[in-house]
Amino acid sequence: MDELTKKITERLESLRVHLQADGGDLEIVAIEGKTVKLKLQGACGGCPHAAMTIKGGLERILREEIDPEIVIERVI
Repeated sequence: MDELTKKITERLESLRVHLQADGGDLEIVAIEGKTVKLKLQGACGGCPHAAMTIKGGLERILREEIDPEIVIERVI
């Protein structure tokens, strides 16, 4: 696991508690360079705000804290 993948994984793991508090969760499907493929689960999987959670929340945090070129793609 390269350093970028490790940082992304660790940060997403730390953010899972917020999704779990709302009855949801996330699964890291793949990390390919700066593209992260995530699957939202539980209550988050069918939530109409899922896209906002990914782009406005998770992606924004990863871009601010790790690398501004990180992109999260939602896997359904």
